Amino acid sequence: MARLGDRSPSTILRRRSFLIGSAGAALAFAFGDVADASQVFPPSKHDTGDTSFAPTMWYSIDPDGIVTINIIRAEMGQHVGTSLARILADELEVDWTNVRINHVDTDPKWGLMVTGGSWSVFQTYPIFSKAGAAGRLALIERGAELLSVPVDTCVARDGAVASGVRWITYGEIVKAGINRSFTPEQLDALPIKAPAKRRLIGRKVDALDIPQKIDGTARYGIDAHKDGMVYARPILPPTRYGSKVIAVDDSAARNIKGYLSAVILNDPSDTVPGWVMAIAKTYPAAIKAADAIVVQWESGPTASISEADLQNRSRELIADPSTGSILDTGDTDTEAVFKTASRTFEQTYTNATALHFQLEPTNALAFEENGTFEIHTGNQWQTLILPTLAIALGRSEPSIVMRSYMLGGGFGRRLNGDYAVPAALAAKALGKPVKMILTREDECRFDSARSPAVQTLRMAFSAEGEVIAMEHHAAAGWPTEVLAPSFMPMGGNGVPYDPFSINGADHWYEVGAQKVRAISNDLAKKTFRPGWLRSVGPGWTNWALESFMDEAAHEVGKDPVEFRLSLLKAAGRNAGVAPNSVGGAARQHHVVETAAARAGWGEKLPANHGLGIATSFGQEREMPTWVACVAHVEVDRTTGEVRVHKLTSVVDAGTIVDPGGAMAQVEGATLWGLSLALFEGTQFVNGQVEDRNLDTYTPLRIGGVPKLDVTFVETSEPPTGLGEPPTTVVGPAIANAIFAAVGIRLRHIPIRPDAVLNALSS
Repeated sequence: MARLGDRSPSTILRRRSFLIGSAGAALAFAFGDVADASQVFPPSKHDTGDTSFAPTMWYSIDPDGIVTINIIRAEMGQHVGTSLARILADELEVDWTNVRINHVDTDPKWGLMVTGGSWSVFQTYPIFSKAGAAGRLALIERGAELLSVPVDTCVARDGAVASGVRWITYGEIVKAGINRSFTPEQLDALPIKAPAKRRLIGRKVDALDIPQKIDGTARYGIDAHKDGMVYARPILPPTRYGSKVIAVDDSAARNIKGYLSAVILNDPSDTVPGWVMAIAKTYPAAIKAADAIVVQWESGPTASISEADLQNRSRELIADPSTGSILDTGDTDTEAVFKTASRTFEQTYTNATALHFQLEPTNALAFEENGTFEIHTGNQWQTLILPTLAIALGRSEPSIVMRSYMLGGGFGRRLNGDYAVPAALAAKALGKPVKMILTREDECRFDSARSPAVQTLRMAFSAEGEVIAMEHHAAAGWPTEVLAPSFMPMGGNGVPYDPFSINGADHWYEVGAQKVRAISNDLAKKTFRPGWLRSVGPGWTNWALESFMDEAAHEVGKDPVEFRLSLLKAAGRNAGVAPNSVGGAARQHHVVETAAARAGWGEKLPANHGLGIATSFGQEREMPTWVACVAHVEVDRTTGEVRVHKLTSVVDAGTIVDPGGAMAQVEGATLWGLSLALFEGTQFVNGQVEDRNLDTYTPLRIGGVPKLDVTFVETSEPPTGLGEPPTTVVGPAIANAIFAAVGIRLRHIPIRPDAVLNALSS
C-alpha cells in the first residue's frame, strides 16, 4: 500500500481502485500509516483541561462537545458535507445540533481528494462508519472510567455516555482527558450499527451549509480576494493545442482606464499554449482590454476541424477491428457465434458535443506567500491538478496548496482544474496576486466538453429468437486518457481503456458471447480537451445500449419490458458479489418491473402519445445503482416538438443516507438527462465549439419540466452513487417513447424538432 506521503501521480490515481477494495483496506488507507498507533488516536494532554480529542484525522471533539468533521469532498449544491457528516455522527452517537463540517485544503494526509463519479457517499461510508464507531467506543470506555462503573453498563447517546441514571457528556470526557488507540485490525473488526438502530442515516435533518448560503457568508471561488491583487481575463488562441503567439498589439487597450499590461504565458505543462492574459486593476477593465488587444497567432493543426470530421473519424476507427481495447466480459468470441446465428441485428447511434454551463464560470486566484504558492478556487479533484501546477510553475508539489471553496456548479467541469494554471503562471510572471475569471464565452471555448461519440451495436439471435451474442463498439474522445492516464485499466487484449468512456456498455444482461470495444478518437484528443460531464461514459453508452435493446425487442416481436426482464437473469458474472452488488441483475430486474407497473405500462394512450422504458446500473459494476425510467411523451406531428409529460423512475441505490439529498440528486440528474436528450448540444466549427452562450445553447427551461415520480427501493444494502445514474436512462426512454407514439426511430441526441419532422416525412 502506498503511504500517504507518496504523491506521485500514478500512486494517487491508483487509489480509486484501492478504495473500492475491502473495508479493512480502505480503513488502513484512510487512517494513514498506522505502524505507530498513536498516529490514529493521538494522546490527549490531560493537564491542559481544554484539549480537543481527535480520534482520527477525520474529526475532533472539543470540550464543549462540538464535533467538527473534516470533509475532503467539494460542495457544489449537493450538501455533500451533510450527507457524509451524518454517517460519522450516527455511529458516534452525537446530537446533530453539535455537528460542524470543515471543508479542508489540500494536504498529503487526506489522500485522494475528488468529488465525482457518484463516489462520495459510496467511498466514505465504510471509512466514516468505522471512524465514528471507534470514537464512540473510546468515549464509552473513558466515560465508564470517569463514572466508576463497568464499561458493559454504559451506552452512548446524544453526545453523552450513560450508565443507568448517571451520565457524562462527551465534552466533559474531553475536558478530563482521553487516551485511546486502535490498530488497523481492531478498526476493521469494529461492528457498526444495525440499520434499525440508526438515528441519523435515512432520517430528515437540516443541511449544515444552508445558513451560510442564505446569509451570504458562504464563500465561492469567485469570491476569493487578496489585498493587492490584479484581475486577468485570457485572450484565447484559435486552437486548443499548438497555437503560438507571433505578436501582441495592446495599443487600443492602453486607453482603457485600469488596464495594466498584456502577459504572454509560458507554460511548460502545455495546459494553456498560446494564451495571452489582459491584466487590469478591475475585472470590467480586464474584460474590455481583452477585447481590445490584438494578438497574431500561428494556429495549431486543428483549426479547420468540424463536428463531422470528429464523427467520421470515430466511424473509421470502429470499422477497423484492430483498434481499441476489449473489455473482459467473459466469453468475447462473438464472431464465431454471429456466423451461426439465424438472425442478426445492427444499429449505430451518435451524440453531439455537450458543454457544462455551470452557473459560476471557472476562476482562480493565485499568489505566493511565505514560500507557498496558494490557489484559491472551487475544484472537484484537487489532487489531480497539483502535479500539473508543479510542472507549470517549476516548483515542488508540496509547496503548492489548493484552498477549498464552494462551487457554483461543477457537473464534472471542475474535475479538470486546468483553469488554475493560467492564473498561477500570471501570478508568477507578475510577482503579485492574480485573480482570473473567464467570461461565459471564454468558458465555452475553454470548456472540457463531452466528446461527440459514435457507437455501433450488434446482436445475434437463435432460430427461436433467443439472444446468443452481442457486440458494443464505442468511439469518442477519452478524458481520462488526457487528464489521468494512470487511471486506465488494461483491457483483455492488452490495450488500456478509459473506464469513464465505456462504463455502462459492460451491462448486466445475459446475452451469451459478449464483446465490448472501447476506442479512443485521436482526432478529438488533438482538437479539444475531452472532459467528464455528469454521468460521464454512461451518458452516451446507455443512450446507445437502451435504444438498441428496445429496437432489438421489436426486431424479434417482443414487448420491450418483457424482453429486458428475460435477459436480467442474475447468473454467472451478472449474479453480483458482496458487498456492493449483492443480488446483481435481479435488482435491475426489480426496478424495471416496478417502474413499468407504476407508469401503467401496456395501458391505452391517446394518439401521438407513447411510453418508453430504459434501465441502467449507473456508473460502474463495482458500485451499481440500479435505475429504471419510463417516459411518457407526446409528439406534435406538425412542429416536430416532443413534450415529456411524465418521467417515472425507480432507483435502488442501497441504503439512502440522506433522503432529501437523494431525492434532489435524482430529480436533478433526471432533468439533466432530459436536457441532454432534447435540448443540449453544440458542434465544432473550425476547431472551436459553435455555441458560446445561453442564447444559442438552450438547456431545458422551467416550462419544460415534466411531472416526476421517483421511488427508492427500501434496502439495507451498502449505499452506492446517486448524483449521476438517473441521468443515463432518460434519453433512451424518451427516444423509445417517441417510437411508441409515432413509429419513428431517432438515433442521435439531442433530438431536435427538425429531426423528428424529417423522420416523420421519410
